[in-house]
Amino acid sequence: MGLVRYKQVVDALAADIRAGRLRPATRLPTHRELAAKYGLALGTATRVYAELEATGLVVGETGRGTFVRDPSYPHPGADLTAPQASAIDLSFNNPSVPGQTEQLREALRQLAASGDLESLLHYQPYGGRPHERAIVARHLQSRLLKVPGEQVLIVNGAQHGMAIAALGLLQPGDIVAVDALTYPGFRVLAERLRLDLAPVPVGPEGTDLDALQRLCHARPVRAIYTMPTLHNPLGCVMPARARGRLAMIARQHDLLVIEDAPYAYLAGDALVPIAALAPERTVYVSSLSKNVATGLRFGFVAAAPALVPALERAIRATSWNTAGVLTAIACAWIEDGTVARLEAEKRADTARRQALVTQVLGGLPLVRHPHSYFVWLPLSDDQRADRIAATLLQRGVTVSTAEAFATTTHVPQALRVALGSAPLEELPRALALVRQAVEQDSS
Repeated sequence: MGLVRYKQVVDALAADIRAGRLRPATRLPTHRELAAKYGLALGTATRVYAELEATGLVVGETGRGTFVRDPSYPHPGADLTAPQASAIDLSFNNPSVPGQTEQLREALRQLAASGDLESLLHYQPYGGRPHERAIVARHLQSRLLKVPGEQVLIVNGAQHGMAIAALGLLQPGDIVAVDALTYPGFRVLAERLRLDLAPVPVGPEGTDLDALQRLCHARPVRAIYTMPTLHNPLGCVMPARARGRLAMIARQHDLLVIEDAPYAYLAGDALVPIAALAPERTVYVSSLSKNVATGLRFGFVAAAPALVPALERAIRATSWNTAGVLTAIACAWIEDGTVARLEAEKRADTARRQALVTQVLGGLPLVRHPHSYFVWLPLSDDQRADRIAATLLQRGVTVSTAEAFATTTHVPQALRVALGSAPLEELPRALALVRQAVEQDSS
């Protein structure tokens, strides 16, 4: 009877939300009030709200209550909202600069004229051919990471690099420290691999290392996932002294460090990566997705010799190897300076886009790096991120809410505005619509 009653309450509330009888942003009864109203046990009332939240109909906020979520805004779950073809995309970053299509065309011509096409039709070694790994190793020197080619593995993008690190070196149930706001792709990965994410506060200088130290004393933390250079979504850069302390904490508590660095090229003056400070325990992951093109699924992992065999087995289990044609193009672009030139052009592109942000969104509480492709926009306590995002969607603009990035139970009311996909000439209008929606929601 209890199960039937519980389902009836879930279905009734869901029907009221979908029919508009419970409007978006409506504060629902507390768990105790719900239990009393429907004659449920307190635990059952909690289960009712948990099921509604899992389906994207409500959202719970620690200390504030449970609210009806705007059903017109797609529920992101643990991922970013997919952009709509007709909308101006401020939710994903697909940075591009003029001339890249012609560069690809020329690269294909050169590849067709080369004498090594036969080898590209066959399986490649799991981590890439030795000369290609050596090319990537030379590229990593510009990131102040000096490793031999034998410690570099070529993968199908940074997401694949994170996947093989977790699959090869972690076990289900392992506790992994992560920032309270972090990259959604790692959240999805951790969920699928049944890793236990332990959130740590993150501030202007990155991970709160005092909190990380306390966490490691309190729980058997196995690893930390970190973005020390141009954090996504906050854009912060961890200073050198903090990097040294993070390496020390990792050694003290025997942590595996997964260092994610696809946006590091935008930070200007390079800081020494964690992988150079604690090389024996760090897996450094990056790619050419953001500095060259998202469609070029070419990434790379650098790790200590003792970790390489397990990573190679994970590559074999997930993709066998990276496509030879893409690898050949990527390595040629690294060698001939195309990658370095595109990185410089995209740093200049971010400066132009951030200048537009200052011009259009100036005065709002923006959190950003001057050379990042995104802006974090915290909202006031009385505002609802999903409501603003739904309004923008109706007006032809997509943005992401904090729900996609939060690893804590409490989800802050905030938007992440991605700057790297909208054409430069359309960006001011899209940003103006963001400002208008935010200001209208607070009035």
